Amino acid sequence: MWPFSSKKRQVEDLSGSGPFAWLIAGLGNPGSKYANTPHNLGFEVVQMLASRHSMRWTSSKKARAEVADGTIKGSRVLLMMPTTFMNLSGEPISATADYYGIEGANILSITDDVNLPYGRLRIRMKGSHGGHNGLRNIIQHLGNDQFPRLRIGCQPDHPVRDLSAYVLGPARGERRELSDHMVEIASDAVEEIVAGTAEGAMNKYNSYDAHP
Repeated sequence: MWPFSSKKRQVEDLSGSGPFAWLIAGLGNPGSKYANTPHNLGFEVVQMLASRHSMRWTSSKKARAEVADGTIKGSRVLLMMPTTFMNLSGEPISATADYYGIEGANILSITDDVNLPYGRLRIRMKGSHGGHNGLRNIIQHLGNDQFPRLRIGCQPDHPVRDLSAYVLGPARGERRELSDHMVEIASDAVEEIVAGTAEGAMNKYNSYDAHP
């Protein structure tokens, strides 16, 4: 079981490789019925990062998350997928950051965003939730909005009657191909942020457009 307690404590070195520099939380909904949906793009990014950097996922009931411990660009990071469902992501993220002594400036959240077109990314180092309930809940539990976030566009290219059904429905065909591409690009962006080049990452990826 991954070591976890709701009691506040200092950073603990679990494997002899030093304290965590980053908590990287991909947001989504647990369960196979939500796989391959726009709402789970955050999950997909941290899964790709774990695969790229040979990290193994561990299920923690106490943390209410899937977690993976490893190194990206020379920094020790904790990847996280809360299992509390999207709109309740804040408590496990806040409690885990508190447990390991990770400051807000080093808590990176990755989410979908229906207000951003497909094929676009947006990196911000702080700011409001912008109507995203997962970010809203993180802000509520951290007590501030001073944490970085990477949003992946999934705006429909046509009017939809039920936006919730849209983001919770499977992405198929060209939309799935574009999602796969954006997960790759978002993973690249996370690596640059962790490497200490957040401003460069914003300049590079906030202007990126996957469309020809």
